[in-house]
Amino acid sequence: MSAPTIRDVAARAGVSKSLVSLVLRGAAGVREDKRRAVLAAVEELGYRPNAAARSLSERRTRTVGVLLNDMRNPWFVELLDGLNRRLYDAGLRMLLADGHLNRRLGEDLTQTFTELHVDGLIAVGTLPDPGMLRTAADRVPTVVAGTREPVLPSVDIVANDDELGARLATEHLIGLGHRHIAHIAGQGAVGEVRRRSFEATMRAHGLADSAAVAQGDLTEEGGYRATVRLLSGARRPTAIFAVNDMTCVGALSAAEETGLVVPRDLSLVGYDNTYLSRLRHLWLTTVDNASEEVGRRAAERLLARIAEPERPAELDLVTPFLEVRGTTGAPSGTPSGAPSRPPSGG
Repeated sequence: MSAPTIRDVAARAGVSKSLVSLVLRGAAGVREDKRRAVLAAVEELGYRPNAAARSLSERRTRTVGVLLNDMRNPWFVELLDGLNRRLYDAGLRMLLADGHLNRRLGEDLTQTFTELHVDGLIAVGTLPDPGMLRTAADRVPTVVAGTREPVLPSVDIVANDDELGARLATEHLIGLGHRHIAHIAGQGAVGEVRRRSFEATMRAHGLADSAAVAQGDLTEEGGYRATVRLLSGARRPTAIFAVNDMTCVGALSAAEETGLVVPRDLSLVGYDNTYLSRLRHLWLTTVDNASEEVGRRAAERLLARIAEPERPAELDLVTPFLEVRGTTGAPSGTPSGAPSRPPSGG
């Protein structure tokens, strides 16, 4: 039996083919009784629009290109979930590309997306070459999510309020009684904002002289190496605020290899609240950057930009909060109010 066609839907509903098309596109101005009749016919017949034919007739592909900095970073999982659900509700599908692969192959995947005639483009995370978006943004509606760069005309930015998040992490450690606190910094605009906020918070509490910063690269290995350097210094920190959860996992490994007990000897705070932070044997205190909400808002911004390409660019910041778990406590010799790791049975 052949698949039902738009002609079959029109015949079943007793309307014209053009009216069926209007209903399927969600166009305004269609009488409610006619709309219900068409939707009932679609349901009864099991009709599914031909995506290719619809794309040709509408001059749209109903796809959105999503360029990730590095698919190996678990932070992207919840952001993509929020992004995909909103795009799906709007009848759009995601095409994913990995910026890490982009670097290895020496290709500009933004150009590939424009050649595929995507309806929009979303760049997620700190790209190795933010300038690659410049040309693409001139050709297709573009939104940046999860970072602050590049700043371009007609390109909206949806990101976490990293200044607030870093302050929450630093003040949590200060509130526990820590004075010698280190920060493992990251790359790009987000890493810079988090580092500056850490330093400003330490200054505001009169602790600028006891603050230390070590450079990381947003990876577990980078966090490990930075922590080894910090712990080998003349003045060992009693707490470390890491730029992200992956860096914090590396810091945890370095601490345990050095013979330190976390959080008794060293407190650790991550950032992103990825699934890694919730693993029982890690149980990281971390900043929740509301990544799913960042994804949802990025999708909303893109839909608005597709509808109105020339409107001014906007910066949309999502509010973070601190998730206190088992890697932070008071320095040795003072009472600790930090939560323990979860029980092994539940």
